[in-house]
Amino acid sequence: MILVTGATGFLGQRLCRRLEEASIAFSRTSLSLGTDLRDFSQTLALFEAVRPTIILNCASFAGGIQFGLRCPADMFRNNMAMIANLFEAAHRTGVERIVNPLPNCVYPAELAVFEESRFWDGPLHETVMVYGHLRKLSWVGSWAYAKQWGLQTVNLVFSNMYGPGDHFDEVRSHAVGGLAIRFLEAHKRGAPEVVVWGSGAPVREWLYVDYAAEAMFRAMACAPCDQPVNVGVGKGVSIADVAERIGSLVNYNGRIVYDRSKPDGAPHKTVDGTRGAALLGWSPQTDLNEGLARTVEWYRQARIA
Repeated sequence: MILVTGATGFLGQRLCRRLEEASIAFSRTSLSLGTDLRDFSQTLALFEAVRPTIILNCASFAGGIQFGLRCPADMFRNNMAMIANLFEAAHRTGVERIVNPLPNCVYPAELAVFEESRFWDGPLHETVMVYGHLRKLSWVGSWAYAKQWGLQTVNLVFSNMYGPGDHFDEVRSHAVGGLAIRFLEAHKRGAPEVVVWGSGAPVREWLYVDYAAEAMFRAMACAPCDQPVNVGVGKGVSIADVAERIGSLVNYNGRIVYDRSKPDGAPHKTVDGTRGAALLGWSPQTDLNEGLARTVEWYRQARIA
C-alpha cells in the first residue's frame, strides 16, 4: 500500500492525481483529513491502520521567504515534530521506502549550480536558514534510520516549485504564486505599479509542480540511493524575467517596482540534474511560459471563484 502524506497540499494534490491516472491504489492523509503528523500517537495509529509499504511524503509546514522570516520558530517546531514522527512510525510499521522531497535551499548559499557532492560545503542563506536546515535534517533522519533499521529513503531535491494549487495567500505562496496574486490584483484594481520584493536579479531554476509529482512517482521504483538526488536541468531564469512574463500574461500595463530594501535570497539557484536523470530515467521539461500560463489561469479562476 502507498500512503501520501500532505495529500491535500500543493504537491500532494498533484501527486495523488498522478497515482489516480496510473490506476494505482493508495491512501492519503493530511491535517485537514484528520491526522496531525506532529502528534506521534496519531501518526503511529494511522500507519498501523494503513500498513503502507511506501510513503510519498508531501507533508511540511512551509511558505515563501516572507513566511520563513515571519514565522521561523513556528516553522522549526512544526517540521521537527513531523520529521521525527514520520521516520519512527515508518520504522515501527515496516515501511520499506520513503520518497522525501527536499527544497534546493538545502544547498550552501555560495553555490551557483547545486551538485550533490557539495551538499555540506558551506552555510545556507539566512533567508532560508531554518527551513533549509530542517529539510537537511530530514536527510540526516533518513541516513540514521537506514543505518540502524534498513529503512530506504529516496531524497529528491526540487528546484523552486510553481504551478496550480499553491497557497492563495501571498505570504504562504511560493515566488511565482505570490507574483501571480500581485499582478492579478493590480490588473483588477487598475493599480499603477506592482511592487516585487528585492532587486529582481536572483536567478532560479523553476520546477512545475507536476514534474515534481512525476519525479516522486518514479522514485517509488528506482534503485536505492542514500545520497540526495537533484531533479532539474540546470537552467535558470531571473525573478525580474518571471515578473515581466506574468505581467504580460495578465495584460498588466503598469510599472514593476523592485523593493531593494527587501531580501533577495541567494543570488543563483540551479541544480545539476545528472544523478536524477540517471536514477529516474527521466528529466523535467523546461517550458516555463506554458507553466506560467497554466499557473496564472489557475489563480485567475480561483480568484473569480
